[in-house]
Formats: sequence, structure tokens, C-alpha cells
Amino acid sequence: MKDFDWTQFTKRIAIKAPLNDMYNAWTSSNELEKWFLKKARFFDEKNQELGLDISVSPKTTYLWNWFLYEETEKGEITKANGLDHLQFTFAGSCLVDVTFSREHDHTIVELKQSGIPLDDKSKQFIRLGCSSGWSFYLVNLKSVYEGGLDLRSKDERLRPMINN
Repeated sequence: MKDFDWTQFTKRIAIKAPLNDMYNAWTSSNELEKWFLKKARFFDEKNQELGLDISVSPKTTYLWNWFLYEETEKGEITKANGLDHLQFTFAGSCLVDVTFSREHDHTIVELKQSGIPLDDKSKQFIRLGCSSGWSFYLVNLKSVYEGGLDLRSKDERLRPMINN
């Protein structure tokens, strides 16, 4: 494991959907709640809450909640070009870059999480935990946008599962 990169990881998935649909899936509360979050709220620079269908821009902040978890993730959108790149802070000081490109009749969604600290807790919960979590949520993104099926478990009696 000495050559294992604990500081970052990259996940890619091909989704048969228009590129702009994939970009929008990440940039408004309504769309994020379809495949990723129980509750997504964004705030402008004056701390005014954005409408549920308003797309984010740089310096937008967020509060995110998942089904079956009490924790609230707080962060900031650092880049949002309205087309093919989004970057936000996540899990403390980490950065998540999401890029979108076209290959054949698919949109390639590539997620890179970087800046992961090297302490043991971060290695376990951020590097390994987030990598596993993002893998599931990217598959759920594909499922929701290609077929309409949300794979998330929302039943509090069934914990923990790979889909919550």
C-alpha cells in the first residue's frame, strides 16, 4: 500500500443522457434531490436561499443532507462554468471536480476528489468512505437519468446498506 494515493481518487461513468442534463443534475436543488440528496439548499453571497430550480454559480454555498444520516455537509461552489465543469469543497477542505464530456452517444461524468488529508481518520472516512459513496451515487445518477429508478434506500429500519 506504499504506492497507494491516499490524497485523491477519480471516478468515471458513461450515462446515455444529454451533457446539459448531466450538468444540471449537479447544479440545482431539485435535480440533486432526484439522485443524490434528501435535501439540498444553496445560498448566494448575501446568504439568501436560491430557488430549488436555480443553478449555482461560484461563491454559492450549500447545506446538504442525505437520507438516514443526521450530518449536514457544508461547503462552497468554487467553479461553475454553466457547461461542463463544476468544483466544490467537500468533506472539510477537499475539492471535488466534476467534468462532463461527450463520447459517442454518452455523457462521461468524471468526478475527482482531491486534497484528502493523510491522517488515519481521513484515510478511512474520506478516501475510502467517499470513494465508495461516490461510486454508488454515480451509479444512481445513471439509473435515475437513464431509466427513472432511484436506487437509494430511504427506510430507516434498514441500515447500513450500500445504497444509503
